[in-house]
Amino acid sequence: MDTAHSTWQPPLIWRGAQLLARALVGLLARLEVTGDVPEHLRRGPLVLAANHISPFDPVVMAAACQTRGVAPRIMATAGLFRAPVLGAAMRRAGHIRVDRGTNAVHRALDDAATAVAGGSVILIYPEGRIGLDPGMWPERGKTGAARLALACDAPVIPVAQWGAHEVLPYRAPRGMLRGAARALWRRPVIRVHFGPPVDLGEVAAATPGAARRATDRIIDALTDNLAPLRPDEPDLPRHVDPGRPADLSRVHRRRSGRPSGQP
Repeated sequence: MDTAHSTWQPPLIWRGAQLLARALVGLLARLEVTGDVPEHLRRGPLVLAANHISPFDPVVMAAACQTRGVAPRIMATAGLFRAPVLGAAMRRAGHIRVDRGTNAVHRALDDAATAVAGGSVILIYPEGRIGLDPGMWPERGKTGAARLALACDAPVIPVAQWGAHEVLPYRAPRGMLRGAARALWRRPVIRVHFGPPVDLGEVAAATPGAARRATDRIIDALTDNLAPLRPDEPDLPRHVDPGRPADLSRVHRRRSGRPSGQP
């Protein structure tokens, strides 16, 4: 992709918010970030694909990306944009609204493609929701992240993370104060790993089923990079959130089986 005319620069409000996110994560947990984003990709065009396990994930991702000198534009649910103060801040920061369950949901992908073409880094959760796999492994993904990468010929870096579910419960804001107080006391470890770019070279965008094949590769990469972050929790997480439902309808089946220790 030609990036000679890339013009988008992260607004100061977003850079400041990332510093605040890093301070907040440091208050509630111990953040460990491994892996890296190649320097030539840090200002885009780039797609960061992260697993989604908690309402606290966007704060964790903002903090982790800040440690690597990346300021991604996050594809986030429309509800956040409707909040009186937060919504205005997110719009000013350049984040992308996703109207899930409506006819306008496809507009988000068009907006993201325009952003990538303008040299942006986009952070997207390919699962499309907080995952409900009982073992909290990445579930079968939606094709949006893959279609975005294929349409823009942009590299995809998997970002695996573990531990955010110990800070905020699934049903937050219900139980948010209790979860934050528990985290303040216990300060759980939150691990984030930036993996190597996903190999999509053999996936031709124009061929039937290309988006699904590319999506499966992205979820496979997330699963492979997540496994080392939870070596002592290979089957089920130690921390059990009683308010988190389980859904087996979107279990991801890897092309070559699950990684060692994964159910």
